[in-house]
Amino acid sequence: MIRRQRRFSAILVALWLVSGGIAYPLYAAENEPPQLVPGAPERYVVQDGDTLWGIAQKFLVAPWRWPEIWQMNPGIENPHLIFPGDVLVLSGIGEGDTAQVKVLRSRKVTKLSPTVRAEPIDQAVPTISPDIILPFLRKPLIVGRTELENVPYVAAGEEGTISLGKYDIFWGRGFDRNNNRAKAGDLFHVFRPGKLLIHPETNEALGIQALHLGIARVIEPGETSKMEIILAYEDINPGDRLVAQEEQINLPYFQPRAPESKVSGIIVDAPGTVSELSRLSIVVLTLGDRDGMEPGHVLRVLRKEPEKKDPVTGKLFQPPLQKSGLAMIFRTFEKVSYALVMTSNRVIHINDVVQTP
Repeated sequence: MIRRQRRFSAILVALWLVSGGIAYPLYAAENEPPQLVPGAPERYVVQDGDTLWGIAQKFLVAPWRWPEIWQMNPGIENPHLIFPGDVLVLSGIGEGDTAQVKVLRSRKVTKLSPTVRAEPIDQAVPTISPDIILPFLRKPLIVGRTELENVPYVAAGEEGTISLGKYDIFWGRGFDRNNNRAKAGDLFHVFRPGKLLIHPETNEALGIQALHLGIARVIEPGETSKMEIILAYEDINPGDRLVAQEEQINLPYFQPRAPESKVSGIIVDAPGTVSELSRLSIVVLTLGDRDGMEPGHVLRVLRKEPEKKDPVTGKLFQPPLQKSGLAMIFRTFEKVSYALVMTSNRVIHINDVVQTP
C-alpha cells in the first residue's frame, strides 16, 4: 500500500510531457492508492532532457498522481523543482504502507545572503517545448460576439493593397476608442473572428475562436496609425482586428492533478489539426471556468462509439466508452478550455468524451 501524502498541495510542478517508448498501463482506479510500475527504480539520476511526466511514468502507473508520493524536502531550495543531476530515491517499499520519492540535491546553488539562496528556474527539469503551447497562451483564442468589435483594425494598405503580408505597410484605425492608445514601436496581434463553437449536445454558443493572422508594429502613431506587418501566418485583410501584444509570457508551472470534482465534457475542436488526434495535439473542451476547470487538471479521454444494432433483438445499443488517453488543461475560459493530449493508445476524435480520471 502507498499512503497518500498530504503535503503536496503547495507543489508547483512544471507542465509534464509524455516520454516515448514506455509501454506501461495508462490507467489505475482513482479510489485506490497509486500503483508503482513493476520494476520502478529505487534510485534515478535526473538527466538533461527529462520531463516530469516522463519521470513520473518511471514510478507510477498513473503519472498524474506523482504528487502523492513526492516528498517535499524543506531543507533544500525550491523543493518543488527537480534539476538535472538530482538523485531521486524511492523509499518506504517493504516498510509498512508508505512509499515516497525523495530528492538528493547534487547541484550547486548561488549564495545571495546568509539566509537566501537562489536557483535559476529555467535550469529545472524542462517543461514542454514552448513552441507547442506558448502561442496558445499569448492569443485571446476564445472571444465573445462583441469583444473584437471595439479594438483597432486594419483599414487599408498604404498603396491600396487588399491582401497584406510580411513587411507590407498599412493604415490602422480605431486607436481613439476605449483608450486604445499606441506609440511608435508598439506591437499588435492581428486577429480575425473565426468559427463559432457550439456545444454538440446542448447547442449552447461557447464562444468564437479568434484566428491569429500575424503581428504588426506601429511606425507613426495617431488616430490613423501607419503600421508594418512584421509577421504573417496568413493573408491579412482590411477589417482584421488589432489587439495590443501582452508583455512577455513565461511558460507557466502547473500542478498536474485530477479535478477536485467529477466532470464530463466533450472535445469540441482541435485548432490547426485534422480530425484524427494523438499525443501532443491541442484540443478544445466544453469545460471551462464555470465548471471549476484550472490549468493542470488532467482528464481521461474516452472514445464514444457509434450505436450498434443488436443481432438478436434488432434494437440499437450504445457500447461503453473506451479509454483513449489523457489530456491536461493549460488554459481556461468561461465556457471552454484548451488542453494538450499527453498520452493516447488509440486515435482521438472530435466529439470524444473527457472525464475526471
